[in-house]
Amino acid sequence: MKALILAAGYATRLYPLTKDYPKSLLTVKQRAIIDFIIDKLEALEAVDEIFIVTNSKFISQFRKWLKNRAIEKRISLVNDLTKDNASRLGAIGDMDFVIRKKRLRDDLLVIGGDNLFEDELHGFLQFVEAHKKSPVIGAHQLKDKAHAHKYGVLKLDRKNKVIDFQEKPPRPQSRLVAMCLYYFPKEKLGLVRKYMKSKTRKKSDAVGLYIDWLSREVDTFAHVFHGRWYDIGDHKFYNQAKQAF
Repeated sequence: MKALILAAGYATRLYPLTKDYPKSLLTVKQRAIIDFIIDKLEALEAVDEIFIVTNSKFISQFRKWLKNRAIEKRISLVNDLTKDNASRLGAIGDMDFVIRKKRLRDDLLVIGGDNLFEDELHGFLQFVEAHKKSPVIGAHQLKDKAHAHKYGVLKLDRKNKVIDFQEKPPRPQSRLVAMCLYYFPKEKLGLVRKYMKSKTRKKSDAVGLYIDWLSREVDTFAHVFHGRWYDIGDHKFYNQAKQAF
């Protein structure tokens, strides 16, 4: 299994902190956010290689970070060749870029480089093993439904199959939201390209729109995480994460 960390965004909502510095390298408890993700991936025997996709603006800073970071697994930086927010590929575009550039033919675990979560990933992979041929997404139950409109909101059946997905609904019906954490079996990687070429694809780079489309194409399941989770998209959540950890 390969792992892909999405770290090619420009994080404009975190300016000025991220105007000239990548969000994934911002620190929490004197460690880069991405360090916490790497630790969890290093603990997974099934993962034999890690890719980090970034951009032309920040790749030199990731190279410096990687040079000073002891990592046991094979790790590669991938430059998506964008230079600013206006030219960004978006999460799905970056997934498509890496899958094609690296000619990936293995099961793929994808994690957003701004996701800080408490749970280990072993439980997620155990759930994946029980649904080996299907995509699986990480999910989290928010304490307050009032905040769910900021995320992709899920509805599951008794077997945790996704039966409804709404990207940032104005009036969410549930507190269960999607994390930027996905497993895609190798047999389903081609669906990323199919989506990119789809005439029904919306121009937004929101990964949730792909998950919505995917859950209608093939059976897609969700594993619910119960520990603390922070999607560090703005100053408020970054400060909360620093206080919590």
